[in-house]
Amino acid sequence: MKAVILARVSTEEQITEGKSIPAQLEVARAYASRKGLEIKSEHQFDESSIKDQRTKFELVIEEIKASKEPLALIVETIDRLQRSFKESVLLDEFRKQGRLEIHFIRENLVIHKNSNSSELQRWDLGVFMARSFVLQISDNVKRTIEHKLRNGEWPSRAPYGYYNFKNEDKKACIAPKPFESQIVAKMYEWYGSEAYSMEAIRFKLKDEYGINMSKGMVDFVLKNPFYAGDMIHDGKVFPHKYQTIISKQLFDKVQSVKAGFHKKPFKFGGLPYLYRGVLQCAKCGHAFTPEKKTKPSGKEYVYYHCTGYSGKHTDKWLREEELTRQFSEIVKSISLPNEIANKLHKTLEESHKGKVACYDEVYSSLEAEHKAIEGYLSKNYDHLLKGRITDDEHDKKRKELRDRQTEIQSKLGSLQKADEEYYLTATYILKLANRAPEIFESSEPEAKRQILKILLQNCVVSDATLVPEIRSPFSLLAKGASRPKWLPREGSNLRQSG
Repeated sequence: MKAVILARVSTEEQITEGKSIPAQLEVARAYASRKGLEIKSEHQFDESSIKDQRTKFELVIEEIKASKEPLALIVETIDRLQRSFKESVLLDEFRKQGRLEIHFIRENLVIHKNSNSSELQRWDLGVFMARSFVLQISDNVKRTIEHKLRNGEWPSRAPYGYYNFKNEDKKACIAPKPFESQIVAKMYEWYGSEAYSMEAIRFKLKDEYGINMSKGMVDFVLKNPFYAGDMIHDGKVFPHKYQTIISKQLFDKVQSVKAGFHKKPFKFGGLPYLYRGVLQCAKCGHAFTPEKKTKPSGKEYVYYHCTGYSGKHTDKWLREEELTRQFSEIVKSISLPNEIANKLHKTLEESHKGKVACYDEVYSSLEAEHKAIEGYLSKNYDHLLKGRITDDEHDKKRKELRDRQTEIQSKLGSLQKADEEYYLTATYILKLANRAPEIFESSEPEAKRQILKILLQNCVVSDATLVPEIRSPFSLLAKGASRPKWLPREGSNLRQSG
């Protein structure tokens, strides 16, 4: 009879325990030689028998099915072959048909067509013990995971932006990757500005960083609270002890923006109209929709008009070119003279430098408190192990300390970024304000839409005229730009040059 050898390990620990695949093969080959069995094939793999789908194990089954002659399946022990009774049903069918013998070397057991009830019971008992072992492993894994989660540790692979490593004590840790964590922070900043859709973020990542990220992955990153200090496991939220990449406030803002996108009352339909979804009717509040019209000359024009969901209006339809002209005038309203923009930039820069020392002091204080709490948590756990406190007292104190750590992490995230972000944002605003008309007029349609979304909170059409609600602080620049002269107020840090 020809034989098929199966050798398997499911964990690295089994390799160190002497159950490695080469060792199993050596034993199985020697057994086949003693029994006078011709080895037809060998299957070796590291595949857990706990998994619902065992791809490589299925290959063994397919070989048995395809064989036109009876086969002997040689395996070192029952738990190397199976750990549940569902495999027994299939293997037992082959056995009853006389197509398969199963040789369990360690148990000194051969299951074949004429096996008696005692031999079959030994097989069932071996499967039962293997199944019990699996369940015990599963319970131990669950307990380990629950312990890790309660201790603020993530029990799995770190999400994008982080990496897994072992610290000096050989304990598993997670930390931000220098480059990828910055990518995550950028994605949240872009989306939180309400100026970029997930699709636009994909293109921006590709254009600026050469990163190909699917829309699904962008969505996964933008809704994962791990970056702000929380981890979700089996639908439950646990605070973690790792360094955060973004603040809790920014995470909440992004979730709010995501929820808002899902509530849009209009659909784009896939057509590339420049101002679709940007305008609303001043009379009824409904969206302005684009529509193509063809002139007798054959030339096509795009017109925008109210959807008329609340009844038709007599308002004039606006051509896209006219809207672009009016939008250009709005963008020009925030333009600043170069001299004023440079002075404002310098003032912001000096102000920023003066705050650094104060922020560093507060930041160090919060970091020290966060580190001290780790010591308190360790002592609290020691008290539990020594029976000085009850489980409820331990859990209550631990939750109190973890809540405080979460609060500190949120403050650290805000403190670390708030002042720098303000300076960088203000600098960007001044650059945009200085070159806004030039940038707008030379941009592609998608860029024009993004600029308008940055500048405008809302924009309605009243009697063929755009009435914009300009976002702060651009609204202040727009008011200032309308003055005949730019003069500093009394007490201002700005001084006119002689």
